Amino acid sequence: MGRALRAMPVVEAAWLAGDVGEAHVCAFAAARTAETAACFGRDESMLVEQARTLGYQLFMRALAYWGQLADPEGTERSSERQRADRRLHESTTFGGAVALDGLFDPLDGSVVANALRRIETELFEADWAEAKERVGDRVCAGDLARTPAQRRADALVVLARSPRAQGLPAGSRLPEPLFSVLVDYDTVARVCELAEGTVVAPGSLTRWLGEGWVERVVFDGPDRIKNVGVRRRIFSGGTKRAVQLRDRECFHPTCDTPATQCEIDHVQPWAQGGLTTDDNGRVACGFHNRARQGARPP
Repeated sequence: MGRALRAMPVVEAAWLAGDVGEAHVCAFAAARTAETAACFGRDESMLVEQARTLGYQLFMRALAYWGQLADPEGTERSSERQRADRRLHESTTFGGAVALDGLFDPLDGSVVANALRRIETELFEADWAEAKERVGDRVCAGDLARTPAQRRADALVVLARSPRAQGLPAGSRLPEPLFSVLVDYDTVARVCELAEGTVVAPGSLTRWLGEGWVERVVFDGPDRIKNVGVRRRIFSGGTKRAVQLRDRECFHPTCDTPATQCEIDHVQPWAQGGLTTDDNGRVACGFHNRARQGARPP
């Protein structure tokens, strides 16, 4: 910033006088590029006056418009870089929690932010009504059941469970959780995990039970599924479901791809008379299924 101020004497004087803040100086330094240097030297006093008199957001808007006029091609290149730099990372922590980190260009970011904000507002109103009923008219933000960050996280979950996010037509019934209860399985092999294999505490499922469905899965011994019980919500491919529940991940010893992301492979190939039964089925990721069949993986 010190190096940048050598070429911005009016900005430096205003900063030393306390008329503009450090954020203003950083914005000026970013706006003064090799392409805009001549225009900046001409307009520096005018820009500093705007920084003095306008609120910060209005000043940043005015500076952005000045940049469009001073270097229209550079503005377009910057916009293209923002679009190219978009990203969203999703990773599972060692404890099984999911961490998100992302960056969007202004347009897509506005779409995402506005969608989350609408849902968060609804959640805030629900929290406020609950707290007011509990505390009375003297309710304040400290009485709410959730923090703003928690409401934003819950808003993202609501958004992810919408029919559009699930690939369903508008107006469709929202997907509901399914709990598979394994009966007569060896008690030391008790399973309480998500479909992708993340182990969860049994108590963490409690808040979902009011809207979830439960299916019964009866085992004949520790490895063989005897029956997948009838449930109210219909699943296509009961045999596939049985094998998924039994194996839970790809058969290959070095592969831990969850069953929900895998295919069901015949142990004895269909072409050789193998039957499509749970006894002759196993979970296989696409790579290892193709490799076993002799196909060249993509």
